[in-house]
Amino acid sequence: MTQDQISNDDSDDLGGGFIKNDPDKRTRRRTRRSATPKQYAEDSEAEELPKTRKRTTRVKRELINVDSESDDDFKPDPDANGVEEEEDNIKVEVDDDDIALISVVKPEEGDSAARAIALLELDDQFLDADPPSKKRKTTKGKPRAKKAAKPKVAKVPYFTRVTEKLYNQHPELKDVFPYLLRLETLKVERATQPENMNVKLLPFQLEGLDWLLKQEDGEFGGGVLADEMGMGKTIQTIALFMSDRSKRPNLVVGPTVALMQWKHEIETHTKDGMLKVLLFHGANRASTAKELEEYDVILTSYSVLESVFRKERYGFKRVNGLVKQKSPLHAVNFYRVVLDEAHNIKDRTSGTAKAANELKCQKRWCLSGTPLQNRIGEIYSLIRFLKLDPFYKYYCTQCECSSSEWMFSDWRHCDQCGHSPMMHTNFFNHFMLKNIQKHGMTGDGLISFQNLRLLLKHVMLRRTKIERADDLGLPPRIVEIRKDCFNAEEKDLYLSLYSDSKRKFNDYVAEGVVLNNYANIFTLITRMRQLADHPDLVLKRIGANSVAQEVEGVIMCQLCDDEAEEPIESKCRHRFCRMCILEYVESFSGLDKNLQCPVCHIGLSIDLQQPALEVDEELFSKASIVNRIKLGTHGGQWRSSTKIEALVEELYKLRSDRHTIKSIVFSQFTSMLDLIEWRLKVAGFETVKLQGSMLPLQRDNTIKHFMENPQVEIFLVSLKAGGVALNLCEASQVFLMDPWWNPSVEWQSMDRVHRIGQKRPIRITRFCISDSIELKIIELQEKKANMIHATINHDDAAVNRLTPDDLQFLFMN
Repeated sequence: MTQDQISNDDSDDLGGGFIKNDPDKRTRRRTRRSATPKQYAEDSEAEELPKTRKRTTRVKRELINVDSESDDDFKPDPDANGVEEEEDNIKVEVDDDDIALISVVKPEEGDSAARAIALLELDDQFLDADPPSKKRKTTKGKPRAKKAAKPKVAKVPYFTRVTEKLYNQHPELKDVFPYLLRLETLKVERATQPENMNVKLLPFQLEGLDWLLKQEDGEFGGGVLADEMGMGKTIQTIALFMSDRSKRPNLVVGPTVALMQWKHEIETHTKDGMLKVLLFHGANRASTAKELEEYDVILTSYSVLESVFRKERYGFKRVNGLVKQKSPLHAVNFYRVVLDEAHNIKDRTSGTAKAANELKCQKRWCLSGTPLQNRIGEIYSLIRFLKLDPFYKYYCTQCECSSSEWMFSDWRHCDQCGHSPMMHTNFFNHFMLKNIQKHGMTGDGLISFQNLRLLLKHVMLRRTKIERADDLGLPPRIVEIRKDCFNAEEKDLYLSLYSDSKRKFNDYVAEGVVLNNYANIFTLITRMRQLADHPDLVLKRIGANSVAQEVEGVIMCQLCDDEAEEPIESKCRHRFCRMCILEYVESFSGLDKNLQCPVCHIGLSIDLQQPALEVDEELFSKASIVNRIKLGTHGGQWRSSTKIEALVEELYKLRSDRHTIKSIVFSQFTSMLDLIEWRLKVAGFETVKLQGSMLPLQRDNTIKHFMENPQVEIFLVSLKAGGVALNLCEASQVFLMDPWWNPSVEWQSMDRVHRIGQKRPIRITRFCISDSIELKIIELQEKKANMIHATINHDDAAVNRLTPDDLQFLFMN
């Protein structure tokens, strides 16, 4: 059908069309280059405009140019015979003086209104191709044949592309893992017993000493001693000091509670005067590097190390302005630095990790029974501290630039080469961590996992109690779970709280905002755990029980609602127990940037290794729940709980006229320990209590009093304060009052008694209220413990994290 025919047929509904200034001539003017004119039916290619929308149409060359963004406007209506009169108002913009579009005609049947767009996209191809014949042949009713699609090219994975770039710019990286494969593992033999030691090392400890000596002489210059808890890592390290006393000074950094134990171990197991020891802690500590260099072994805590580094690097405010103070620890060139309980630096962005990395020394050591507690990425902090080249370095993919620090002062350009952060990658992240996170134990993830194990094989030594049972001669250990049920009053109270919590959780599930409300859910679960211990832990804020809030100067944890143990502060000025906020952070399964403060719900920013805020012991005791019982302000007659009475029953069974059986009671909540202490004193038991607010000397005297006094039967310990670095071999019974999310925390607590020197069989009792959330927490623990054992050295990518499925499980009936 010709254009004239179309125009005549539709003349009733549509206006006519003509070529301005030259109505008889059919040729088009070419603007780009000369070619045989193309005969396209302009009417059939025209755009059918929406009925109620004004728009500007642009004509370019011989085709109608339609903006790609207006694809949605092409909606042909087969029932419509034309456009309405409003089209008369259509504005026309003309590129070419010779061509103007006056009106739009209906497309010919069988043609597509979208064809104009297809032609436009191929416009340049049409211009460059051979000119078509003057007349285009069209088959009425049949669509145009689609052009054959180009074969898809396989996309090169991101990991492969970046690896290729790294190898091009840094050829030495190609041989890193092949070299580790060729490198022989150290042959471990028994070393000779060091002179001037009062204790004879066990066979496996002599093997450990031999490995330590060879590792220092090797290319790595240190490593990780990861023997299971209670196997004598401290003794082996002291033997290393004694093997050559000319290699000094040595710095030992550990938790505050462990410092006095290190001092006693050195004094006990070495002859007098062999090692000169300094305790670098407290207000009267040495202030110059010269003083430190006079000693063989300097003992300090992570909090002191971070504090002196911060004052040197960032300064502190005084009346006269910002003052910076030299750090004596960072001024001394130590021969050897030892990090005890090295998982304290697992957060590589923390001030503690940065302070440890800046220490000057020749040999570096990490001691930890649980080097990887939660995520594989935590091992990077140890690798960085040990300066294992090239695993801790950053590399540029565009040039030869490499550095041990992330150096982007302006956040946009590398200080060395000027390239952007996107052009730089960390060796450990690229070749090990990211593939494991993305692929798990398959494909590239499995290869990366094998590479990580290959590295750890050369820098880590780990033995377990089961492996070396013959050398250790430890007595058997029995772990049992005692299940009790709520009494009627407790059951009614718990069901009320549980149903309210479950309703809120189900609302979050229905709205799909579980992780967005993680802080609220975590608080609800914490309250249910506290109610399973004793109702007063939850009800103490209600009515006459709210005395604690009125005691000025008392720091309350805003997660567990208890007097804070080792309180630390977030950037938004909220205060928490160190272990409470650590548990909260590590159990979050979403992206770190989405983690909110549990109180104000803005993004959470907190240094988990910062020094604890000072606590006034007198005010602390005033606010205690026991003090409120004594003052009669606790709300009438005080009642015990099912769980506390179950503990009293177990302790009564242990009493004997012939000898004293000592027991340790662990709980996460300080107020729970206060209530237990009150109840046990009423029952006639003599107790001592270890709190996080105690100074090292106070802790040491408390432990001595328990170990040396036969009348003291019970040692009450907060999991937040005494779960690590304690040697309590005098006790043979352990009671865990409430379950913890991370099984490794409970393992640490159990091993306070099941260690070298223990002669009596160990019995560990875990209390659980069977009709509460605790039973499900224990089931969740067992599931996560299986994953821990399935990976390297008690590591698990999600052991502490609570996924939405885990939360759903906790709230199931």
